[in-house]
Amino acid sequence: MDRAAGEALEIVRFFGGVIAVWLVLVTFIFAAFHIPSGSMKPSLEVGDRVLVSKWAYGYSRHSLPLGIGYLLPSSWNGRIAWADPQRGDVVVFRDERQRDGRPRNLIKRVIGVAGDTIEVRDGRLYINGEAAPRVLEEVRTFRDGRNGPLRTVTAYSQVLPGDIEFDIYEVSDNHPAPGWSPDDYGPVTVLPGTVFVMGDNRDASNDSRAPDGPGLVPLANVVGRAETVMFTMASCRREADLYCPTGRVWRGL
Repeated sequence: MDRAAGEALEIVRFFGGVIAVWLVLVTFIFAAFHIPSGSMKPSLEVGDRVLVSKWAYGYSRHSLPLGIGYLLPSSWNGRIAWADPQRGDVVVFRDERQRDGRPRNLIKRVIGVAGDTIEVRDGRLYINGEAAPRVLEEVRTFRDGRNGPLRTVTAYSQVLPGDIEFDIYEVSDNHPAPGWSPDDYGPVTVLPGTVFVMGDNRDASNDSRAPDGPGLVPLANVVGRAETVMFTMASCRREADLYCPTGRVWRGL
């Protein structure tokens, strides 16, 4: 009996240690976020589960573990920081506008940092007065969801200053949205302590360009940097002549 009790105690200690390590990882170092919308296509699809490094930039009220940041006095809105987001980073941030009665987390790509001047003119992105190069890849038609409508977009490879390259979607260079145009914006200078964000799905993203979007995102609202897709629940029916996205899992964003 003593031997069995000792072995049982060792098992409990082992699993207790595993759980403790897991809790440290998911609360202080990493977090997983679900992608609920298509605003970051083609980089991220609805149903992707993204690994976010909470330690990449430091900690703020919104990234402190176990929700303890929200127990701090409302007057404290700073951050314990050792780095700032850079152009091209995909970040998760807290959008404090009330939607469905509560704030929510969003994921977008950093396009401008403090001091940058951002403009979108006839669908083309300009940073500090220079057009950000884009290279045509192909025209893609895909089904929006397993049983949704067909969408046709043009896929480009976008290059930001510093040779930061990633893929974007454009419906057109004069695409209207209700009450505003995502293809004509600014110029706006990014204020200190903030970043300018955009979705990679340029004509289907409610981002810093939108009148009802998050605007310039305070660094204190940044939760962390999205590193990769851990796994995905996204699926598409393989239909003739329709694009079906693959190959995102465990690749850099």
